[in-house]
Amino acid sequence: MATILYARVSTADQTLSHQKAQAEAAGFTIDEVVSDHGISGISTTLRERPQGRRLFDMLRRGDTLVVRWVDRLGRNYQDVTDCIREFMRRGVVVRTVINGLTFDGATKDPMQEAVRDALIAFMAATAQAQAEATKEAQKAGIAAARERAPESYLGRKPSYDRQALTVVTDLLAQGAGTSAIAKETGLTRQAVLRIKADPAHADGALRAWEERTA
Repeated sequence: MATILYARVSTADQTLSHQKAQAEAAGFTIDEVVSDHGISGISTTLRERPQGRRLFDMLRRGDTLVVRWVDRLGRNYQDVTDCIREFMRRGVVVRTVINGLTFDGATKDPMQEAVRDALIAFMAATAQAQAEATKEAQKAGIAAARERAPESYLGRKPSYDRQALTVVTDLLAQGAGTSAIAKETGLTRQAVLRIKADPAHADGALRAWEERTA
């Protein structure tokens, strides 16, 4: 029987290590960490994530799945409730670090089942509601910032142009090293590392400036 921690962060500037540290501080002895980095819990289901998909292959009866909170599994109500119930049907115990909750499919008492299922539904709905509220707040904040100071909202102008970005992403795909790419493109290693860490963000930042100056 194994205790597996599933960790997920949705942005490239977040880290996964604190989720393991929190679990260990709460008394869990983690046998293995399965993690997805830079993946949204809103737009991707657990099965659609590379490492989330692994959970369905590796978890066995008697194993314990640990998550910081149910929102690490996802922020879609239907997906989260379906996944937790499937794990319980397999004999896997799902436990949360926050609040120390345990979801166990072993109980056959109908009242206990009803309370457990209601709590799962409530927590999954809360995770989705929080995500939707945050998204709306971000939209409002972005709109307000653009209206107040459109120039400053763009942030610092990227040190690379479209051609350089294309070369960097192509070389990264070929497995080239950071120093070699920096030498080839004339960019700093830090610039290459930022592009490597989040290519989508790099493209979006450049696109924003391209649209502004078009």
